[in-house]
Amino acid sequence: MLSKKKVYVGFAADILHQGHINILKTASKLGVVTVGLLTDEAIASYKNLPYMNFAQRKAVLENIKFVNKVIPQKTLDYVSNLSKIKPDYVVHGDDWKKGVQKKTRQRVINALRQWSGKLIEPKYTKNISSSSIKNNIKEIAFSPNNRVSRLSRLIKVKKIVKILESHNALTGLIIENTKVLKNNLREEFDGMWSSSLTDSLSRGKPDNQSVDYSTRINGLNEILDVTTKPLVFDGDNGGRIEHIKFLVRTLERLGVSALIIEDKKGLKKNSLFKNQSANDQDSIKNFSSKIKVAKQSTISKDFFIIARIESFILGKNINDAIKRAESYSKAGADAILIHSKEKNPRQVLAFAKKFKDNKFFKPLVAVPSTYSKIYEKDLIKNGFKLVIYANQLMRSAYPAMQKTAETILSNRRSYEVEKDIASINEVINLIK
Repeated sequence: MLSKKKVYVGFAADILHQGHINILKTASKLGVVTVGLLTDEAIASYKNLPYMNFAQRKAVLENIKFVNKVIPQKTLDYVSNLSKIKPDYVVHGDDWKKGVQKKTRQRVINALRQWSGKLIEPKYTKNISSSSIKNNIKEIAFSPNNRVSRLSRLIKVKKIVKILESHNALTGLIIENTKVLKNNLREEFDGMWSSSLTDSLSRGKPDNQSVDYSTRINGLNEILDVTTKPLVFDGDNGGRIEHIKFLVRTLERLGVSALIIEDKKGLKKNSLFKNQSANDQDSIKNFSSKIKVAKQSTISKDFFIIARIESFILGKNINDAIKRAESYSKAGADAILIHSKEKNPRQVLAFAKKFKDNKFFKPLVAVPSTYSKIYEKDLIKNGFKLVIYANQLMRSAYPAMQKTAETILSNRRSYEVEKDIASINEVINLIK
């Protein structure tokens, strides 16, 4: 007969493997097993979004014979759930004695002491982990359908989604692989931004639609071939309303997650240029129609159409911007990008504050190229769900390459630049 003692096991359980089963088997011998399943939000707070959503992972666990009950664990910390259940045992592999989970483990021990509970730590199953399995099935993440949906899932579960500009496959790999450890949590970019500015610059051409969509899409294919993270495409003004449906379908078929179009008309001129007198803003009616056509052209409900409002760029007031945001939202825009070339974020924050309580409110997108002092936490407070770092990789690469070229010329050899550039091995390891 099964012991009535209560046993708690905390899992992410994105990809179940032998190690998980061993833990559950051990737990079931001790009593009635409750699994605290990490929510998508909890997992996304410290690593990549899980392949399966919470409901899917819960369904799998509920059909394992060692599991009696599955409940959500909303944070990495166990204490909230433990305080409610007061289990006799918590079971976890001994791998968390070191590393980022060490503090979590100690908090579990402290909590259990309050009611004389025990921590049971079976020996970690070697040579197997969710991470290693994920590396072996990475092709799942390459599939277009999977990629399209990941951005909308990230927006739902993360406080803010961080996107960095990628203008070629190499920069895509940098975004894919760059991680830092901060406050015992892993920080990384959630996706990539295909910018018309950096796409043009990488080809030595001005940012005035000199590089057509076909050429840019060829570049997208190269990035998508070597990365798995969602990609947001800068579509300028989207072209003629009669053609935008074909752009949407092409992007969605490739696995792009979102299209951003701006409400300017005519020949494109970069918004950060000082003189915008030659640019006209599209009428609210016409651009709303363009948004509507774009949204109706999507196949997946997860493909995002993001409306970029240029009112502040063109010297118009906040009321004009709000009026446009309302209309674009009603037309089907999934998010609103409010743009500004001011060095102070006052404009975008004032807009956010006013639009936040609007019945037509949609998630906000920030591109802090000029107001770069703002922290992500301040964007979050004001209703922003996406931040796009739109051109920093290109801008950092140019001066570095310029300096390297000048140094080689000055010294008539390359020895002097070696201390400032990546080693051959570092480059090879990035692309292996």
